[in-house]
Formats: sequence, structure tokens, C-alpha cells
Amino acid sequence: MPKEYRTIQEIAGPLMLVRGVENVAYDELGEIELASGEKRRCKVLEIDGGNALVQLYENAAGLNLESSKVRFLGKSMELGVSEDMLSRVFDGLGQPIDGGPDILPDERRDINGLPMNPAARAYPEEFIETGISAIDGLNTLVRGQKLPIFSASGLPHAQLAAQIARQAKVRGTDEPFAVVFAAMGITFEESSYFIESFRETGALDRAVLFMNLANDPAVERIATPRMALTAAEYLAFEKDMHVLVIMTDITNYADALREVSAARKEVPGRRGYPGYMYTDLANLYERAGRQKGKKGSITMIPILTMPEDDKTHPIPDLTGYITEGQIILSRSLYQRGIQPPIDVLPSLSRLKDKGIGKGKTREDHADVLNQLFAAYARGKQNKELMVILGEAALSDVDKLYAKFADEFEEKFVSQGYRTDRSIEETLNIGWDLLRILPRSELKRIKDEYLDKYYDAK
Repeated sequence: MPKEYRTIQEIAGPLMLVRGVENVAYDELGEIELASGEKRRCKVLEIDGGNALVQLYENAAGLNLESSKVRFLGKSMELGVSEDMLSRVFDGLGQPIDGGPDILPDERRDINGLPMNPAARAYPEEFIETGISAIDGLNTLVRGQKLPIFSASGLPHAQLAAQIARQAKVRGTDEPFAVVFAAMGITFEESSYFIESFRETGALDRAVLFMNLANDPAVERIATPRMALTAAEYLAFEKDMHVLVIMTDITNYADALREVSAARKEVPGRRGYPGYMYTDLANLYERAGRQKGKKGSITMIPILTMPEDDKTHPIPDLTGYITEGQIILSRSLYQRGIQPPIDVLPSLSRLKDKGIGKGKTREDHADVLNQLFAAYARGKQNKELMVILGEAALSDVDKLYAKFADEFEEKFVSQGYRTDRSIEETLNIGWDLLRILPRSELKRIKDEYLDKYYDAK
């Protein structure tokens, strides 16, 4: 039986100081028993001789310094994992909140996990079809990749996240595919939207949802993504599933880190965030990938809202260093009714070349991708010139490029949140758009593909 301590000295926000402890380790899980018999969880943040600074997972309301007892459990926080987690909804600490029974775990795992050994990693190279043209066609997602979505306040990243979770699949195989969805600091309304969206399309059958709401304690928010990744690691590397992990909103997670860091009186770094935020985010993101000798994989899409639409803010800035590209949502496209408002020019998937081509998508994919990028960039440039100099200043070909840019946004990027396009449909729409331009302008596409696809109609 663990030793009980009645030596709680003080409570400040999410932190509590316990004096006179023995053999207590960093990150160890503790249990606080109130006079009423109610139990709350905490974990050890710092040990200084016989003093333990612990972090409360629930709020401190009703905690009495005199009558409350603390027990340290000799282990760090764990999640009971099992295949029965699929189709279930949990809170941020892994407790079921869907009215269903508790999970009977096959095993219990430390939620901190271990970063994957770089030597044991297999290179990401298989295409994942999301059904979204701006991603599949131009910024292709590859199995085992980390591809964040940079959004901003008020933009529809929730709809895009739900669409990816519903539609994502590994093409040409019947390999088991699962989605692990971790929501941090979202509103009750958003939480209901996600759960209903998964339920109505049947996607919930292959999904595990972890929901941490805005009114839940900030410290629970720090555990939520780790819970989700622990479940994903079990499904991927023990049950040979291909797992897509979607985490929203990383900004709320980083704010929770800052809140706890401030309570600990740590020296703040940039914008008040702790200096170790880069390491902390890397510990999360680097749990995604493929392992040699294992069939399963973990692909990750972290979603973050850029404060003040600023991509140089520490959270998107550090995330960009660790991950393999980014999908950026644009406020101006959103205001023009483009759904989803993905800004393809600053977006980037660094691994897209590895997941496209013959046998993966289609042989013309790389050429079409390059030509669409080039034509759209020139079209946007010409539209800006048209505003400054007037339409008369543009040549006939320049006007065609400007027309191409408008059509590209309307027909290729804007597809709504309910349309699921195959990669063939996406590429065919690309060819339809390229026919706006004369064949002589399509210098980035091989003649054999122009003969086969451009002249097909």
C-alpha cells in the first residue's frame, strides 16, 4: 500500500507542494483523497529533497490542506489499450465519455512513449488519398508523414479536419485503416460537431476520439495528445493498422504548456512560451512514422491556429521546423467563398514526390502538379497587374492565365466539405483547367502525356 502524506503545504493554481516525501520520482502519478472520499489525480513535476511539487489534473476546488491526503503510485500516467477503443469517445485523460463500458485493456502503456529510433524508421512513400484535390493533387500526403495544417481564428479547419478523417484511405489495399482524433481546448459545440460528423458517416467505427474541452483543466490538455499517440502506437505497431492521427488545436496545447510553466515560475522564452517548447512539440511529432519490419504506420496531421494570422509566431514556426511541410488556409480565399480555403502556393508537402507517380497515383501526376503550380502562380501575378495597370495592359495569353487562376480556385480548390474526389478525378480536373491555356504554354509536361491527356478531348 503506498504511503499516505498529510503534508500538503500550499496550493497555487494547478500546482501543489507536498513536504516530507520519500522515494518519490519525477513524473510519478499521485492520488489526492479529499475528506469526502473523492479522489483526484496529479503528477510530480519537481523533486527538491523531501519536497514534491505536483501538478493537479483536475481543479483545486474543495481541496483542504488539513484533511486531504496524497498517495504516490510509483508509476507514471498510463493508458489501457485494446482494439475495443475503436468507435469509442474518451475525455482527455482516457476515460470513456460516450456512455459505453470501460475498456478491458490488453496492456497498459506509459503515455510518454518513446521517440522512434531514427535507424528503425522506414522511409514514408505510400500515397494516402484524402479525397481533397488541393492536398492529393498538389501537396500529397504520404503514409508516415507529419503534415500540419496552419489555420487562423475563424477559418473552417474543423470542417477540413473532419473531412480528412472521414475520407482518408490507403488506395489499392484492404489493409486496416484507423483514425485517432485528439481535440484539445475546443468548445462543446465543436466537440459535438466532430462526434456527430464521425457518427453520421460511419467513420466512427474505425476511429478513436479523445476530447479535451475548453473548460477542462489546462494540465489535462498536456496529457491528451500523448493519450492519443499511445493509442495510435498500439494500433499501428501491435495491430498492424495504418493510423491517421489528427490533433486540433496545437495552439491550445502550447498555451496550456505556457500556463503550467508560468505557474512553476520558470524563465519564459519567446512570447512567454517555455524555452523547452520545441523539444516538447518534437517529442509529440516524432512519434509518427513507419518502422522497419512493422506493417502499420502513423501519419500525423496537427492543426494549429496561427495567432493574429502570423506564421512567424513561435507555435507555427517551431512546428514547421519539425514537420515535413504545411497546408496553409487563407483568409482571403475564405472570404471569397472558396471551400476549403487552401492556399496552395505557400503550402508544401516535402514528401509529395515520394508518394506520386506510376503505380502510386498516375504517371502524369508530377508533371501536372508542376504545371498547375506554375500556371496558377503566373495567373495570380497577372491578376495583380490587371488591378494596377488595367486589363488593356495584358496580352491575350496573360488574360488566359488570369482566367486560369480564377477557374483553378473555383473548380480545383473549391470542392466543399462533402465531396470525396479520387486522384483520377483530381488529375482530370487539372487537365480540364490546363486546356484553358494553349498547348505551347505547357512546357513542364512531357509530350507523351500531352498527347494522351491534353488532346484526349
